[in-house]
Amino acid sequence: MQTQVTGLNNRGVTVGFWSSMNNASQVNDNHGFVDVGGHFRTADFPAGSPATPPADQLLGVNDSNVAVGFYTDANGNNHGYEYDISHSRFSSVSEAGVTSLTAAAINDRGDVAGFYTNPATGSTDGFLKTRYGQFTDLAAPGAASTMALGVSNHDEVVGVLTDAAGNMHGFTWTPRHGFTTVDDPNGLGTTTINGVNDRGQLVGFYVDGNGHTDGFLATP
Repeated sequence: MQTQVTGLNNRGVTVGFWSSMNNASQVNDNHGFVDVGGHFRTADFPAGSPATPPADQLLGVNDSNVAVGFYTDANGNNHGYEYDISHSRFSSVSEAGVTSLTAAAINDRGDVAGFYTNPATGSTDGFLKTRYGQFTDLAAPGAASTMALGVSNHDEVVGVLTDAAGNMHGFTWTPRHGFTTVDDPNGLGTTTINGVNDRGQLVGFYVDGNGHTDGFLATP
């Protein structure tokens, strides 16, 4: 009934999720998928106790054909994972003490970006976890929540933060320079950044003055 493509690599492999439902309540099953050369394959993490209906989404893929995503368990907590497409192999993306985590993007170095519920504060924070296991918490100063949604091969992380007034702002973060807020000029307080390439170009969306949602490309 529904299909969303959420990731694409330079090999032409796409990932996303599909649903067999289209309920007015928007409570639908979700199943992750990969498409290699026009051949679809469902790729749900083998969860022992999934949500009802099941919720599983793949959100990004790198040029090594490793995808990342999450599934939701019966308690409503999200669990991040990687899926090695070539070998049909799953592995968890987790951090000690964290009960709910979403893996949203992966670069060609194998570094993963996403967001999680910080057990110390209860807030939603972004994160960057390197292939070597180094976990960096990304909480924008003064923000009520920070969600990392994309990462480049230079470990530039992008996403959306919500300020104390409830306004949404796009951001970029780099290990050297930290956070920078990025708002589309036509969408101050309503901007989300979904992705970044190795040239630093950003893609995302905002809500304009007429209440319409518009996509954008931002070039530094």
